[in-house]
Amino acid sequence: MNRRNINAVVILGIISLASILLVQMVWIRKTIAMQQTNIAIQEHEDSLNLKQFSEQAHIALRNVLEEISTQHADSSDLYGAVKQVRTNYFAVDVNEELHPYYLETLLKREFYDQSIHQDFQYGIYDCFTDSIVFGNLIKFTKDSLYAPVSDTLNGITSAKLSWKKDGHYFTVYFPNVVAKSIQSPDELISPWIYVTIIVLLVLVFFGYSINVIVRQKRVSEVKTDFINNMTHELKTPISTIGLSSEMLMKSDFSDDPEKLKRYASIIYKENKRLENQVERVLNVAKLDKEELTLTCERMDLHEIIDEARESFEFNQSELGGKLTVELNAEHHSMKADAVHLTNVVYNLLDNAVKYCEQKPEITLSTRNDKKGLVLEITDNGIGIKREELRMIFDKFYRVPTGNVHNVKGFGLGLFYVKLIIDAHRGKIDVKSKPGEGTTFTIWLPLN
Repeated sequence: MNRRNINAVVILGIISLASILLVQMVWIRKTIAMQQTNIAIQEHEDSLNLKQFSEQAHIALRNVLEEISTQHADSSDLYGAVKQVRTNYFAVDVNEELHPYYLETLLKREFYDQSIHQDFQYGIYDCFTDSIVFGNLIKFTKDSLYAPVSDTLNGITSAKLSWKKDGHYFTVYFPNVVAKSIQSPDELISPWIYVTIIVLLVLVFFGYSINVIVRQKRVSEVKTDFINNMTHELKTPISTIGLSSEMLMKSDFSDDPEKLKRYASIIYKENKRLENQVERVLNVAKLDKEELTLTCERMDLHEIIDEARESFEFNQSELGGKLTVELNAEHHSMKADAVHLTNVVYNLLDNAVKYCEQKPEITLSTRNDKKGLVLEITDNGIGIKREELRMIFDKFYRVPTGNVHNVKGFGLGLFYVKLIIDAHRGKIDVKSKPGEGTTFTIWLPLN
């Protein structure tokens, strides 16, 4: 996937997210407006229902009071006798003898006549003796109309119960009549919270998807570069071996054995080169799968550095390369895999030579620090840009050199170095400035 396609995916994704967010906002606004309208309607209906219930209850209780006070001809004496204490609680003053059973019968009849189909409970209070008598909870059903909930409280509403005292009042309580709570404005804002969470989740998923696409694109490019480099690296020695073999088959070297030996030497060297390249790829594959076991033995890092110096001086003597060695570490013996650490040193020296546009000048130094040994390799090469530093240890990654393709390799060297250092529980760091050079710092534990 090229960058144009990625940009198209990003733009389409942003447009899709913006569209979803816009639709959600419009939907939520309409939903909130509809909820507010429904709540206003419900409030109005509840207010009307409660008002109607209050009027019906007043009428029913006034009728009951008139039935009880039949000997009083003037109904003005009954004015104010019915009081509404709460929405579902009424009190009625009575100045005459009151029979509980008779009162319950009147209440049932009047409530039914006024279409008050609610459960109720009444009580009679005596102001002189400070005593109160409660009737059963009377439940309304379509089948039996008003009937006591329990028959175990015998005598309370019995017809034999006598109440001969005046100066009292009775109360009626409707337990199922309550004012409904109104939804607060804060509860109407709650849909915004859900939309915010959903949008955040979508954004996280979208960002993660874009990141995966970009990483896959980069991996694809790196693998393509690796295949091209590998093809070039393998094709050159194969071609050289093929040409040398063809010359051996076509020519007669009986009179020139030195020429025969030279062609045989070319074939041998190119074959070793192929073998080393293949071995490097296989070793990295094994390390990446954690299939390669390190053989750790007591070794001297300074001896490895001395061998590397001799090899460098032998190969670079004609090219004018210079390697300065500063062995300042007092403790340089450790338990490690000598073969792989040797490869680490050779890889770093090889990179210092390959990425140098002039005569290579390399400084290799050691010192002790924090219960370990520090190895630094500094060169005067082309350097590495800051944005490239975080990727140089990735598999198959090679630092771009513009249009110049004179640096050969698979992009596995530094990846291999990082794996070996990590396997030894060490650390590796790199500092570089373009045009000035690079410094690799390796810390290895002595214990």
